[in-house]
Amino acid sequence: MEWGMKNRLSQLIQRDGRALFLPIDHGYFQGPTYRLEEPGKTVEPLLPYADAIMLTRGVLRACIDPTKSKPIILRVSGGTSMVGEDLSHEGITTSVKEAIRLNASAVSASIFVGSRYEHETLINLANLVNECEEYGIPVMAVTAVGREMEKREARYLALCCRIAAELGARVVKTYYCKDGFDKVVRGCPVPVVIAGGPKVDSELEVFEFVYDGIQKGAIGVNLGRNIWQHDYPVAMIKALRAIIHENATPREALDVFSQAKNTGKR
Repeated sequence: MEWGMKNRLSQLIQRDGRALFLPIDHGYFQGPTYRLEEPGKTVEPLLPYADAIMLTRGVLRACIDPTKSKPIILRVSGGTSMVGEDLSHEGITTSVKEAIRLNASAVSASIFVGSRYEHETLINLANLVNECEEYGIPVMAVTAVGREMEKREARYLALCCRIAAELGARVVKTYYCKDGFDKVVRGCPVPVVIAGGPKVDSELEVFEFVYDGIQKGAIGVNLGRNIWQHDYPVAMIKALRAIIHENATPREALDVFSQAKNTGKR
């Protein structure tokens, strides 16, 4: 692995081998998502606790202070919306030159395995890897499921992750599943980070699936809505950071959350 690639990956994955990525790219297909209507204001108090942020070039340029930023994972796929016919019909929307101009530490693109546009999204990923490798830029593959959340089971996720790694992704973002997640991670020869999915009902539920996923081999999370849609987002990200970087248990993380909630700002 060349110096540039090693350097960029080291910005994302910390010395302990763990990572807390904060995605705020949801607007690229959802529009002004609840509590992400003003991305700059949403993310500002969370930045000290994130290892990297994932977002589009538009939000990066318009909303993020370049003097206070964290490493950037630049979302470069898109072209669909929640009101369109098929979320899987994505293309590459941002060039590698743009990623270099914006000083991105990595780029990300979605793949939709088993969908109508499986082939197109896999070729998107392969071509993106081909170009990014020339410049030492890591590609993170996102194993998307569109509206079909029932696909989040181990056999399907293992298939997606392995294909993404085979095509050259340096990191894979995928969903957690309670049964068989260790097999998902074991079958993927590159680091796996856990996607958040829909906002869940309790803080402890989030802490439990993150903790379990890490115990089963994930290096960390790429978690958005369960942080910034929470009434106490700073407390949530502090607690998650304790699990990821301090090996806290879910109950210990809940204590961190409660203390931060009672003493800190929202």
